[in-house]
Amino acid sequence: MSTSKDINMLKSFTFLFYMSMGIIIPYLPLYFEAVGYSKIQIGTLLGIGPMAGIVSNILWGVISDRFQTVKKVLAIILFGQLVMLFWLWQVDQFTITLIVILFFFFFQNPVISLTDSLTLLTIKGTKSSYAGIRVWGSLGFSLSALVMGWILSRSGMDKTIFLLIITTSVTFFLVFGLKDRKGSVKKMEFSGIFKVLQSKELLWFLLLVFVISISHRTNDHFISLYLIELGADEKWIGWSPTIAALSEIPVFLLLSKYGHRYKELPLLALAGLAYALRYVLTAFLDNPYMIIAVQALHSVSFGIFLITAIRYLSGLIPDEYRSTGLALFTVIWAGAAGMSSGMLGGWIYNQYSGETLYYAAALLGFISSIGFLGTHWYRLRTRT
Repeated sequence: MSTSKDINMLKSFTFLFYMSMGIIIPYLPLYFEAVGYSKIQIGTLLGIGPMAGIVSNILWGVISDRFQTVKKVLAIILFGQLVMLFWLWQVDQFTITLIVILFFFFFQNPVISLTDSLTLLTIKGTKSSYAGIRVWGSLGFSLSALVMGWILSRSGMDKTIFLLIITTSVTFFLVFGLKDRKGSVKKMEFSGIFKVLQSKELLWFLLLVFVISISHRTNDHFISLYLIELGADEKWIGWSPTIAALSEIPVFLLLSKYGHRYKELPLLALAGLAYALRYVLTAFLDNPYMIIAVQALHSVSFGIFLITAIRYLSGLIPDEYRSTGLALFTVIWAGAAGMSSGMLGGWIYNQYSGETLYYAAALLGFISSIGFLGTHWYRLRTRT
C-alpha cells in the first residue's frame, strides 16, 4: 500500500520532470532558430527526436515490465539525458546536433509513459487519482514556461540548454526517492505483447490517437515560431504554454472526480472538436496576443484527451503489460505523431505559411472527432 510520502515524492518528481518539458516545448525551437537553423532544419530536429522515441518507448517499456522495475529504468534514462545535454551544450553544427538530439529524445521520451505507469501502480488501492498527480506536471510546466521565458528573454536563448541541465539534474536525483512498484504478480511474457497488439479495437483506437496527436504536436513544435513571426515579444512567448498548462488543471481535477460518469469515446470526440476550434482560431487571428489567449482551449482539447485516453487504454491492457501498453500509447502520440508533425509541419510552414499549417491541424482534429464518435456509435450498435 502506498503511503502519503510515496504520493508526495511522486508529485515532486512529476513537477520537476514537467519543468524540463516547459523548457523543451516552447524554447527549444527558438534555441535552434537562434543558432541559425532554418524552419525545415528545425522541423527535422523536432521530428527526429520522436522517431527515436518510437523505438525507445517500446524498448524501455518492455525492459520495465520484464524486470518489474520502473525506478531503475527512470534513473538510467535520466542519466542518459544529462550526458546528451552536456554534449548538445558544446555543439552548433547541424549534423552533430541532429545525432545528439536523436539520442537525447531516445532517453527523454520514455519518461512520460514510465511515470504514468508508476503513477497508476502507486495509486492502486488508494484514494489518490491519476489526474490528482498529473496536475503537478501541469503546475511544473506552466511555472517553468513562464519563469524560464523571463530568464531567457533577458539572458538570451543560448542559455536554454544550461537551464535544461539544471532541471534534469534535479529530476535525476529525485528519482532515488521514488518507491518502485511491480505491475502484477503475474510475470510478463513477451508472447503476450503480440496478443495485446492483435486487438483490432486497440489498433483502431491507436490510429485515432495518432490523428488527433498530429494536430496536438503541430502546435507544440511551431507555436513559438508562429507567435514570433506575428510580432510577439520573446518575453510573452512563455505565456502561451503557461496559459495552456494552467487551463488543463481544472479539467484534470473535474475528470478525476466526475469523469467516470461519462463514456470515454464521446469525451474524446469533444476533445477533437476543441482542437479543431483552437487551431482554426489560431490560423484566423493575426494578433499574437489573442492567439496566446486562445491557448486556454488546451483545457478541453488536451485536458480531456490525455486523461480520457489513458482511462480508456487502461481498460484494454492487462496490468502485467501496463508499462508496455502506455509506452505504445506514448509512441503514437509523442513519437510517431511528433515525428510526422515536425517534419511534415516544417515543410508546410516553409512552403506555404503558419496559417496553412494551423488550418491543416484543425482539419485533423475534426477528423479525429468524427472517428471517435463513429466508433462510439458502432460499439453501441454491435452490443445491443
